[in-house]
Amino acid sequence: MATSTKGLPASSASTDRNALAAPPVRRVRGLANAVVEDFSGRIRDRLLTPGDKLPTESEIMRAHDVSRTVVREALSKLQAAGLVETRHGIGTFVLPPRAGGVFRLDPSELGTSADVLAVLELRISLETESAGLAAMRRTEAHLQCMAEALRDFEHNIRSGGDTVAHDFRFHLQIAEATGNPYFADIMNHLGTTLIPRTRIAALRVQRSDDYLGRVHREHEEIYSAIARQDPDSARAAMRIHLTNSRERLRLAQEAARQQAASPHTTSSA
Repeated sequence: MATSTKGLPASSASTDRNALAAPPVRRVRGLANAVVEDFSGRIRDRLLTPGDKLPTESEIMRAHDVSRTVVREALSKLQAAGLVETRHGIGTFVLPPRAGGVFRLDPSELGTSADVLAVLELRISLETESAGLAAMRRTEAHLQCMAEALRDFEHNIRSGGDTVAHDFRFHLQIAEATGNPYFADIMNHLGTTLIPRTRIAALRVQRSDDYLGRVHREHEEIYSAIARQDPDSARAAMRIHLTNSRERLRLAQEAARQQAASPHTTSSA
C-alpha cells in the first residue's frame, strides 16, 4: 500500500488535508453556540444588564479564540433571541427582557412555517447580494423610494396599521436599485408572500410592536449602508436581518414541536 511521507496511508493523508482546507459548517455553529451560551448566561445572571455594551467583535474573537464568522453568527443568534441589539457604528447592547417570545407558533402551522423557512433561506442568498449591488448602483431616486417605504412602515407601527405592504416595498426598491431587472422580477413574482407574518396566522394575531420595531431598525441599518454606498456593510446588514427572521422562526418551530409532542401541554390564549 502506498504511504505518505509520514507513514500514513495516502488516502488518509488526503482526507486530513481536505478536512483542514474546508472546516465543516457544523464546527462554526458549535463554536457560535458556545459564545451564545456564554453571553446568554451573563445576561441571565445579570452580569450584563439592559443598556450594557458588549465587547467588540475583535475582543470577543480574542476572548473565545474564534473567527469573525463565528462571532457574527453568535451575535445574529443573540439578536434573533431578542437579547441584544446592534446599532451601526456604535456597538451591540443588551436589551430589556421581554414578556414571552417574539411570537408563538401553533403546532398545526408547522407545515406552513417549514415552507416559510425555505423561502427565507432563498431570500438570504438572493437579497444579500441584491443589497450589495444596490449599494454600488443606487441612485438618489432609489434612496428616496426606500426612505419613503421606511417612513410609512414606521408610521403604521405607531398607528397600528398594516406594515406588510411597506415592508415588501422596501425590499423591492432594493432589488430595483441593483439595476438588474431579474432581481425585481423574482421579488414581484413572489410578492408579499415573502413576508413571514403574511403566511403564519400566529404572527398576524399576535402582532408585536417590539418585534416590528426591531424589524424597522434592521431595515434602517440596510438603508444606511446602501446610502453610504458600502456594499460589504449592506450585504452584512441584509444577511443579519434575514438570518434573524429565520432564527426567530426556527425557535418557534422547536417550541411548537415540543408542544405537539406533549399531550398534556395546552396552548396559551
